[in-house]
Amino acid sequence: MNSQLTQLLETESQHLNKLNEIVVQAVDEERLLSQKLTPFEERQTTFRERVEDTVSAFGGSWWFIGICLFLMLGWMALNLYGFRHPVDPYPFILLNLALSTVAALQAPIIMMSQNRKEDKDRQRAANDYMVNLKAEIEVRNLHQKLDLLISDQMKTLFEIQKMQVEIMEDIRTGLLSKENPNDKGL
Repeated sequence: MNSQLTQLLETESQHLNKLNEIVVQAVDEERLLSQKLTPFEERQTTFRERVEDTVSAFGGSWWFIGICLFLMLGWMALNLYGFRHPVDPYPFILLNLALSTVAALQAPIIMMSQNRKEDKDRQRAANDYMVNLKAEIEVRNLHQKLDLLISDQMKTLFEIQKMQVEIMEDIRTGLLSKENPNDKGL
């Protein structure tokens, strides 16, 4: 009986060691994941990148549209009605040249800013994928732990039930021997 209890305690100890190994493995996987995540917000932006972002933000705003519209209408009004000898007469070639120059300079700057933002989005997506992968691994680990716990508990319960049956048989044998002291064959 004492050896069975010792064996039961050893089984529980083995079970705890298995759980400990699973926890250590999960902690190691967490370290690996955190090392693989790409830092993208911590990097200091350069002056050029800040200018690109500012031009891109301003060039795509209603303020920019309003200012451009005001300047174009003002330029046209001055050249049509304000000057006796207009600087830029009716087809407004100088205004057209100025607008083309602004568009030609603004477009590549906005594209550079957009490309950098796309790179950040790709890094975010890769980080999200890594985090989702880690979550999936954690769910699998939890399933393993639950399966391990259930199987070990079932083994332990069967062993306890076996011990209880043996104890009940000992009690039955003892009771029968007290009732029939001459009949020791049962």
